[in-house]
Amino acid sequence: MDARKPQAPIKGRGAASYVDGRYAKTVARGEDDGWGSVYEDLLEPPHPDTRVTEERARSVVSRNDSPDVGFSQSVNPYRGCEHGCVYCFARPSHAYLDLSPGLDFETRLYAKTNAAERLQAELARPGYRCSPIALGINTDSYQPIERRYRITRSLIEVLSACSHPFSLITKNAAVVRDLDLIAPMARRGLVTVYFSVTSLDNKLSARMEPRASAPHARLKAIRALSEAGVPVGVMVAPTIPMINDRELEHILEAAREHGAGAAGYVLLRLPHELKQIWREWLELHYPDRAAHVMSLIRQMRGGKDYDSTFGARMRGEGPFAQLIAQRFAKAHKRLGFGRLPPLDTGQFVPPRKPSPQGELF
Repeated sequence: MDARKPQAPIKGRGAASYVDGRYAKTVARGEDDGWGSVYEDLLEPPHPDTRVTEERARSVVSRNDSPDVGFSQSVNPYRGCEHGCVYCFARPSHAYLDLSPGLDFETRLYAKTNAAERLQAELARPGYRCSPIALGINTDSYQPIERRYRITRSLIEVLSACSHPFSLITKNAAVVRDLDLIAPMARRGLVTVYFSVTSLDNKLSARMEPRASAPHARLKAIRALSEAGVPVGVMVAPTIPMINDRELEHILEAAREHGAGAAGYVLLRLPHELKQIWREWLELHYPDRAAHVMSLIRQMRGGKDYDSTFGARMRGEGPFAQLIAQRFAKAHKRLGFGRLPPLDTGQFVPPRKPSPQGELF
């Protein structure tokens, strides 16, 4: 028995182990002392609790020039994500904190409690140029701890007060809590929402994304937003060969039926430590097809586990990737999907810069 290999999945968690981060200064390894103690410990998988550290951010607006995404600015109210999606491309970012992209990513979370204050200060800068802000791109803005911290809501309040456009993508139906802010902004062309729907199978969803909203709850949230006048779309992301790719058309049909007006998809991405986390998950949940799944993934990535090249990392290459693209295009046209309306940057009114004298007038 390999003392380093996880022997069972952990209920309520996506990752199965504390995969070492690529910048780790110290690395822990299990070694049998001859009494079988290492193996006994592995019979009982860890059950780590969620721990949240409150932090004061110096800045919250991140900028990028990637041609693969439709935004240049983003704000992430949290670091780490309790949803625990095993496939999350953001997991390797926890290595910068000297934490594991595995279990630490979904249990050791950071809440930027001054995010709204820092955002307002950024928008008030004289040189600021309005461009739509994407909320929660690296980690989900509506992950479970948002119920307690309400940082995402505070950010939307700032954006609403100065008529700043924004978009968001989420796996959590909790977004409907903020319809009182989102719906009025939507009527003014200031907000769009995408839902990530990876599977309609409750069991598969619970394995891949254990603390995200169930598929039917996401569909209900799509309908609630659509009926409130919010432009809403669906992302089948990630699309994974031999795991959920067969559901592509069914997800698009269900989302369209519930009011989604636009749709997209992204192939599974495996940067850095995510390769090991994903392989562990496959071996634990689908040992009979793990090798075949990885073979198809490599066929779509030029013979590698992952290709980060702009233009290819979202769609892949090769016959299987082309087949998925063709299936998506056919379903997209048949179901009458379009595009979400562009966001209006012309209404932006910079907030007043905070003054030590307060608001006298």
